[in-house]
Amino acid sequence: MSHGEKSVVLAPSLLSADFADLSSAIQAAEEGGAGAFHLDVMDGHFVPNISFGPALVKAVRRRTSLPLDIHLMISEPEKYLGEFAKVGGATLAMHIESQGDHRKLITEARRLNARPGIAISPDTPLSRVESLLPEIDELIVMGVYPGFSGQKYIPSTTDKLAAARKLLDRTGRSIDLSIDGGITLETAPSAARSGANFFVCGNSVYGNGKSPQDNLGELRRAIAQGPPR
Repeated sequence: MSHGEKSVVLAPSLLSADFADLSSAIQAAEEGGAGAFHLDVMDGHFVPNISFGPALVKAVRRRTSLPLDIHLMISEPEKYLGEFAKVGGATLAMHIESQGDHRKLITEARRLNARPGIAISPDTPLSRVESLLPEIDELIVMGVYPGFSGQKYIPSTTDKLAAARKLLDRTGRSIDLSIDGGITLETAPSAARSGANFFVCGNSVYGNGKSPQDNLGELRRAIAQGPPR
């Protein structure tokens, strides 16, 4: 199945939301047409930042019925897959650069009734993940270096997305191609043209001085029509 047959999903990244009022941030994004929520789990080791753990994911799960896309920016994902599946992670995406046998991790995610995903950092070639693609449900291509929100999109990501889409289409399976990092009204359209269908959006939803509803509407229009003139 090609990306043209996969619907566009906008997945607000809760790392960019107001932690003091997450319920409102979730509700506003749902009203704006979000299709999932993206949660960055950071351990202070794989990336130089610490975010949140299973308790916060569990709290988010109580406040939304949308799928939770769990991005494990952690060194040893095998230690935590079970915990994040138990608290409601629909997708468990491990970095190819993390430790462990990724094929076994994918099998374990499926055993936990989660969708397995693989994330790939900007400097890592697609050849590192190619043999795993037929076994996953989501490939996250990082448009920035993992660890901090608000970074600028790396332009070479667009070509990497196009190459990834070709590889995914070759599997004959319907696999989400996710772009994570630096997504704005200017960068989202080119990512979409390169085959991305799943857009992780942080500051572009919970920033700009506008409501999440307005921001999500503008992003959806930009993806459909191209960047604003």
